Amino acid sequence: MPLTSRVRDLGPFDLLLSAARLGSLGAAAREHGISQPAASSRIRYLERRTGVTLLERSPQGSRLTAPGSLVADWARTALDAAAALEAGLTSLHRTAEARLTVAASMTIAEYLLPHWLVRFHQEVEGTAVALTTGNSDEVAAAVLSGAAAIGFVEGPAVPRGITAHPVGRDELKVIVHPGHPWARRRPPAAVTPDELAATSLVSREHGSGTRLYLERALRAGTDRPLAAPVIEVSSTTAIKTAVAEGVAPAVLSSLAVERDLAAGAVVAVPVDGLDLTRTLRVVRRTGQDFSGAARELAAIARRRAPARPPA
Repeated sequence: MPLTSRVRDLGPFDLLLSAARLGSLGAAAREHGISQPAASSRIRYLERRTGVTLLERSPQGSRLTAPGSLVADWARTALDAAAALEAGLTSLHRTAEARLTVAASMTIAEYLLPHWLVRFHQEVEGTAVALTTGNSDEVAAAVLSGAAAIGFVEGPAVPRGITAHPVGRDELKVIVHPGHPWARRRPPAAVTPDELAATSLVSREHGSGTRLYLERALRAGTDRPLAAPVIEVSSTTAIKTAVAEGVAPAVLSSLAVERDLAAGAVVAVPVDGLDLTRTLRVVRRTGQDFSGAARELAAIARRRAPARPPA
């Protein structure tokens, strides 16, 4: 049955029990962090609601009346049940907060997220992170389904139901084997968008943020049809290995190829008139705010993600 107005608010009953235990309404007021006049007002309000006198006040203190003792016994059971309910709800909240589910696209997961998570564990104690990786489409699907509380993507678009916020910037690099004709042009000359569009590349799979961004940039920079990839792989390492062995050129994040370029395993080739700078974004379900732990990770990503692409 629905609770009546007499018992819906348990706060005054809790105050009554404190007064009975401490023997003083003033002491009960201090324990509850309120003034003595406020405590007296709440007890009078409770007496009006119950229709009986609950406390006898005297210069020596306060004690329960006979009806007050009965009410206090009944209230104690209700307050114990309320405390158990509160403890259970708190436990559920802490359990949810203690495990943060994160989905991230490959470049972010490999080259940025490990640094963010080090900072996250320094700032947010007692929260484990469960990480899944995939392409940008898969990350968006995980967030949309609720499998991940927070996601990080590189792709240029997100599906309906997903809200995205920028966290940093990145640049795609065209990389080739050092002996590739593009690397041996003398004097050095940039590849044109038409040349790049007409070349079969070692490419990421469909749904990859890198591939989606490159295709969008090329369609904006040339009318030439895009050549089919020579091979599609989902591993950044496999792509770099294929390029270093001379299979075909590829386009990857500057974050992924920085060491390979420094080691001379591959060569970066400029592209004339094509903006390959992209925005890295954090995503959540539309209409659902980040939890405390997810909010902290998003803030760390904004502080520590590259504001501009590596040189």
